[in-house]
Amino acid sequence: MPNAPKIGLDIKQVKNLIVSPVLKKINLYSESAVNLIIGTAAQESQFKYIKQIGGGPALGLFQMEPNTHDDIWDNYLAYRKDLASKVRALATQKLFFDHAADEMIGNIYYAAAMCRIHYLRAPMALPDADDIEGMANYWKTFYNTVHGAGTVDEFIRHYPRGY
Repeated sequence: MPNAPKIGLDIKQVKNLIVSPVLKKINLYSESAVNLIIGTAAQESQFKYIKQIGGGPALGLFQMEPNTHDDIWDNYLAYRKDLASKVRALATQKLFFDHAADEMIGNIYYAAAMCRIHYLRAPMALPDADDIEGMANYWKTFYNTVHGAGTVDEFIRHYPRGY
């Protein structure tokens, strides 16, 4: 369909209106972090899927699995009360207490914060902001892991340029 509308969220708006402000609010902002999170959404959901295709458990634009979400809370944020409080402030009241991981489906602020914290747990520094190959390798190692189906080449192909 030649005149079909582009499907998905505007990447520049996601960057400027969601990811950057959230990372500043939780004091974890850097250009590298923003670009890695944008690259993660591009690879994981192409900025259009909020639940894993094919029946898998991953949720939100960043396709984080509920077990990963819960592990971050149980084994990382539980010991970092100030950061936990900032992240918790991004969540809605009822949904968070009913099933916290579901918050990532409709709350991009919260999902972006959780994605950043997932990377914060990695033992290596973030790649440079303009190092797409470095980001791809970082994503594969610490987000998708060796067990994930995604590849470094896919990440590089999906990474948005010029946004």
